[in-house]
Amino acid sequence: MARAWLALGANIGRPRAQLKEALRRLDAHPDIHIIKKSTIIETDPWGKTDQNPFLNMAIEIETSLGAEGLLEAGLMIEEAMGRKRDEKWGPRLIDIDVIAYGRKVIKTDRLTIPHPYAHERSFVTDPLEEIEPAIVQWLRDQASNSQS
Repeated sequence: MARAWLALGANIGRPRAQLKEALRRLDAHPDIHIIKKSTIIETDPWGKTDQNPFLNMAIEIETSLGAEGLLEAGLMIEEAMGRKRDEKWGPRLIDIDVIAYGRKVIKTDRLTIPHPYAHERSFVTDPLEEIEPAIVQWLRDQASNSQS
């Protein structure tokens, strides 16, 4: 089993209920088990700022899925919950991002781990810090290493 860290967010519909439903669906997946959950925090929108604030959280999971399988599981849950990908950084019914998969560095056509901007976004790092401070430091170290 691998450990992975996911960031979840929502800002349209009923964000708190949608986060809880995403957690339920993730934990119901036969190859995913939630180990830790952060509290839900409210954050200002990032990138496209003329929209509702977001509710964000992070989770630590154990999974028997590979990194791309985990990405696919998250995308399927988003789609099943009604997520539409209409606008970059736009409003989201639900967003599930794979932030880190163990301490692996992965670059494929579909997936970059660690998430390339996670270390810059407090709506990711603050909830992660609450459940696993070492992974936040690892994200920062990886970002620093990739710049040198």
